[in-house]
Amino acid sequence: MVGRLATVVRRLSLGLGLAASVVAGGVVAIGAANAASEAAQPAKAESKAPIVIGHYGSLTGAEATFGQSTSEGIRLAIKELNASGGIDGRMVELKEYDTKGDPKEANLAVTRLVKSDKVVAVLGEVASGLSLAAAPVCQKAGVPMISPSSTNVRVTKVGDMIFRVCFIDPFQGLACAKFASENLKATKAAMLYDQKAPYSVDLAKEFKKAFEKMGGKVVAEQTYSGGDGDFTAQLTNIAASKPEVLFVPGYYTDVGNIALQVRKLGITCPMLGGDGWDSEQLGKTAGKAIEGSFYSNHYAPDQPDEQVKQFISKYQSAYGGKTPDGLAALGYDAANILFDAMKRAKSTDGKPLRDAIAATKDFKAVTGTITIDQNRDAKKSAVIVEMKGDPLGPKFKARVEP
Repeated sequence: MVGRLATVVRRLSLGLGLAASVVAGGVVAIGAANAASEAAQPAKAESKAPIVIGHYGSLTGAEATFGQSTSEGIRLAIKELNASGGIDGRMVELKEYDTKGDPKEANLAVTRLVKSDKVVAVLGEVASGLSLAAAPVCQKAGVPMISPSSTNVRVTKVGDMIFRVCFIDPFQGLACAKFASENLKATKAAMLYDQKAPYSVDLAKEFKKAFEKMGGKVVAEQTYSGGDGDFTAQLTNIAASKPEVLFVPGYYTDVGNIALQVRKLGITCPMLGGDGWDSEQLGKTAGKAIEGSFYSNHYAPDQPDEQVKQFISKYQSAYGGKTPDGLAALGYDAANILFDAMKRAKSTDGKPLRDAIAATKDFKAVTGTITIDQNRDAKKSAVIVEMKGDPLGPKFKARVEP
């Protein structure tokens, strides 16, 4: 009886153990399924997570209109992209930092963008000196950077991750020299440039080389440092050389004051400059003193181009009727070239995205048709604008092809 009872107990135990095993197995299976489901959830969420890009620019400080205009162009492009469904259903999110026009701040801003914010690409800067300060950070991190408007040749030479959508100073210098020689019929030119700004120094060098190659002569060269208030000594020397055109490849922050002093000293020849003049503040500062002067730029608001008209209409609708300057157009173009590359790239990782940007050909942009060449520079045309009208502002004068 005891033996039979023991056998029953053993059988019951085995049955319970088997049942327990089945139950436990079921729990394990359910747990594994739940774990797999939970693991799949973040992946699914990640696939639709925003794509984060960065912008660094002079949003405050002496050159604030540069950064503000660029930011507005970028934000307009992002708004349009996201409204159309983003990149494969993923929205684009912008992280933006102010450089205050300071190279150290530019370096810190981009370091934060690539290390803390983990952006997939960076847009900026306008001033070549600030791009040169920050580009090495992107290059080292393997994050593509597209400068909307830094024209100094050294910017993209930092490395294979650095691009631009603007023309470069050798072409801009040539465009200005060609206009001075062919349109203004000038044979004698004087130059006044910022000795501390890479943009200004190199543009002056390129203008002189091209102008003299065309048979002209630079009869006076004077320098200043950005932020100077008195240009009397330099302009007195320039006046004595009797130039037929005065080339001032500086930023609008100085050019307005220079123009006032140029006319006060009786220098009547046209002034000519580069795209650093492009700001609504130039006409407000210089007034009639800058009227009848010219500068090279990336587009003109009044040029007869349907894409330009559409951009201006959208920009004015977004920003209270304000007319976009060249920096806004370049910010818009830089963002759209980046988005076009994202759509073509295998992923938003550094190298595939870099390769897609480098493959950009014949992109129809507001500032012209853009092809990225082997040096990661933009091959495109330039326009020359004249400061005139009421209200005083840039008006299309001529186009110069590369």
